[in-house]
Amino acid sequence: MAVLTKIRHTFELIKFSHTVFALPFALAAYFVATSGRVEWRTLLWVLACLVLARTSAMAFNRLADAKIDADNPRTRQRHLPAGLLSRRFVMGLTLVTGVGFLLAARQLNTLAFWLAPFCLAVLYLYSLTKRFTHYTQLFLGLALGLAPVGATIAVLGRMTVSSLVLGLAVLFWVAGFDLLYSLQDLNFDREHQVHSLPVKLGERGSFLLSRTFHLVFFGLLLLYGYLVGFGMVYWVGCALSALFLLYQHFTLRSDLNKIQAAFFTANGLLSLFFLGFVLGDLYLKY
Repeated sequence: MAVLTKIRHTFELIKFSHTVFALPFALAAYFVATSGRVEWRTLLWVLACLVLARTSAMAFNRLADAKIDADNPRTRQRHLPAGLLSRRFVMGLTLVTGVGFLLAARQLNTLAFWLAPFCLAVLYLYSLTKRFTHYTQLFLGLALGLAPVGATIAVLGRMTVSSLVLGLAVLFWVAGFDLLYSLQDLNFDREHQVHSLPVKLGERGSFLLSRTFHLVFFGLLLLYGYLVGFGMVYWVGCALSALFLLYQHFTLRSDLNKIQAAFFTANGLLSLFFLGFVLGDLYLKY
């Protein structure tokens, strides 16, 4: 039971359920790069890289933020402040999964292996940005936006313009919804000199910038569809993505207490439906 409890705490620590945000975009890029084919060896190593890199990054984030989390009433029950997991265990998890990510990238191709350390550096850097810059949400977007680019490199051994466009789209999508999510800690961050765009812009400015980012995201999705040459199925998916974004913004504009529901429902469904419509378009085409 103790082992099972520790496993459960570990999955909670790294918020494994949040994998739903970046993974569908990475898989979409993978299937675009393979023209809809399933190359099982590559796919399994891509999934291993995504899970290992994200786990290492989240564990590092919890280590870096342990003191801040302990002071914040919203986060003081997280696993390190509450003593549910030890710093030594989380440090080991960070190291083992980080090395595992590098080894998994080695199984793909030379470019993926050489870029893997830089990818980890970006993921770790995000956790430190709140100490020296207000643009933390953009760094988080960059961290998740690497996923579709990395998946394309895993298949083709090179970057493509379309994968870079999709990665940029993910950057603005993530930065846009994290702007709203961070409003939960606005007062705490101001009092404790934690940097973020909401601290710099305030609530009204954060809503405005979030809408702007999501408009850019939607425009980049349209550009991505044009570059790849998608058909009607994809364009229907884009329209549905816009509806999820509108739901999120209208819900939070009227009641910030609904931020958890809007955050997970709108963004989780958006990413899953995006993957579904990409696959639908690919398989109808090929």
